[in-house]
Amino acid sequence: MMTNKPNGTLYVGVTSDLPKRVAQHKAGDMEGFTKRYGLHMLVWFEVHESMEQAILRETTIKAWKRVWKLQAIAALNSEWKDLYASLF
Repeated sequence: MMTNKPNGTLYVGVTSDLPKRVAQHKAGDMEGFTKRYGLHMLVWFEVHESMEQAILRETTIKAWKRVWKLQAIAALNSEWKDLYASLF
């Protein structure tokens, strides 16, 4: 999940190369929702064995209520730190 600030707008997406995709969002290279709302902080992520599994999970998470997404972030990253550096 990407955001612009703690408890801010949330974006859920899927990618096969998370470090590259987050870097693109940070640079403003990705047109669309994340660029429009300035979502540049990676605050939560999961790793899956296959793209099919990742897409199914993305669909599930997108259907979650906002409070559930906030709870997931709080469980992994209660300080809402940008996790981008942890990818390396």
